[in-house]
Amino acid sequence: MALAANLRIFVWGFGISSSCRTWRSLGTTTALYSTTSSSSSSSSPAPPSPKKQQPQQNLSVKEKRQKAREKRKEFIGMAKAVDRGQFTHCYEPGGPDGSAFEAKSGLPNMTRPFTVLGIETSCDDTGGMLCMCENHSHCCFFPISLFLLAAVVRSDGVILGEALASQKDIHEEWGGVVPGLARDAHAEQIDGIVQEALRNAGMDSLQDVDAIGVTVGPGLEICLRVGCNKAREWATQYSKPFVAVHHLEAHVLMARMPGLQATSTTASSSPMEFPFLALLVSGGHCQILKCLGIGKYTMIGGTMDDSLGEAFDKTARLLGLPVGGGGGPAVERLAREGNRTAVLLSVPLQRRKKDCDFSYAGLKTGVRLAAEKLASKRGLESVSQLHRRDKADVAASFQHVAIRHVEERLERAMKRCEEEDGIRTLAVVGGVAANRELRTRLDQICEKRGWDMFVPPPRLCTDQGAMSAWAAIERIAIGSTDTPENQEVFARYPFSIQKQNAREGE
Repeated sequence: MALAANLRIFVWGFGISSSCRTWRSLGTTTALYSTTSSSSSSSSPAPPSPKKQQPQQNLSVKEKRQKAREKRKEFIGMAKAVDRGQFTHCYEPGGPDGSAFEAKSGLPNMTRPFTVLGIETSCDDTGGMLCMCENHSHCCFFPISLFLLAAVVRSDGVILGEALASQKDIHEEWGGVVPGLARDAHAEQIDGIVQEALRNAGMDSLQDVDAIGVTVGPGLEICLRVGCNKAREWATQYSKPFVAVHHLEAHVLMARMPGLQATSTTASSSPMEFPFLALLVSGGHCQILKCLGIGKYTMIGGTMDDSLGEAFDKTARLLGLPVGGGGGPAVERLAREGNRTAVLLSVPLQRRKKDCDFSYAGLKTGVRLAAEKLASKRGLESVSQLHRRDKADVAASFQHVAIRHVEERLERAMKRCEEEDGIRTLAVVGGVAANRELRTRLDQICEKRGWDMFVPPPRLCTDQGAMSAWAAIERIAIGSTDTPENQEVFARYPFSIQKQNAREGE
């Protein structure tokens, strides 16, 4: 009985969640966080260990747990996904100085437009797409939990062909993405989806593409591995240049695809140039980045706990909305019917006046408590029994406050960029960038401040193969490719520590 009373089970990462950053076992998490040399009995944690130091060996499970707890305490109140020395692997394709790019697996013939097969399996989509983007003005929105995607892209930004297969029926009964089922679906369908994308692009086989790009992180590791292993196999078999794509960089670079027009001051039809500011909002990430070049990013702000997309997903489940098509779109649709001032909610981090970080954990709790109070007031047993009008008011109030939090942090970052760098261009990317209310309100801010804003079409905001293909094209254009042999995947894969903001501690 005493043993049972003291038994504690620690499970890390996301469970059944459409944000689905990763399911992590305790052992995997400990390996990432146990790089400090301080002992478990130390009263004050030691400074973060130098990057790439390997975890200590021969520790007991209890000692590993203790060291993991100590490491986590060092970063309380700080943005996640920032390398402060605790990560073994960081993204730096240009090396430590950011400029030493190498064509490790060669380059395609760049005297003419070339094609790239992109594969995206970071979470619940398998994507391979051939892209010709001259004609991508249509705004079909494919929610990320619905489709397994494949696509092929040409170097002038034209989408040549794509293929997709639905996973909606697989995951909807669980209320989110089940990693093991997603992995198995990827493995079963990836060959057929890629072949269909090739056929739609007018190609007979993988021999007809000029290069292959695949997402290697961050994301759900067991799903990343399906795509990465296939891409490695094909790149080796057909002797194609290979690019290991960073998932977040791929989102950012989608705003640079040819044909995308600025929505604000100049309405320029020219591709967005570096440097620029990027707001990345998705199911797993919420970041403000100063983008200086390929592989060169400064983290200005990031979430300390939950992402904006996760907050939308949890609110959708709280209100009993169908989430097979994504919690975010479900909340957005319902919010259009509600009063955004009907439910009193607090904008997060009002006492932090200097940094640009985000926090959505408290807002999630606030929404739940407000909805439960409203249900009790109506004499109901649960939130799910609320009338649709009440649910719409909760959804609208949540969405308004969640976006207001983004507005406050983003305007602070914009002011800093104006003063320090003269930057006046904003990219809004990631799955949540498809939210119409968010796009409208950020466009108004840019118009007020005299900024240009670039946002991909809604269907290109979510995870898809085109983003991997286009990111690979951008890497190839600067002479950067990777070696397919022994390429690893990374559940957590931050940008290099040298790119972090020097003013982070303010």
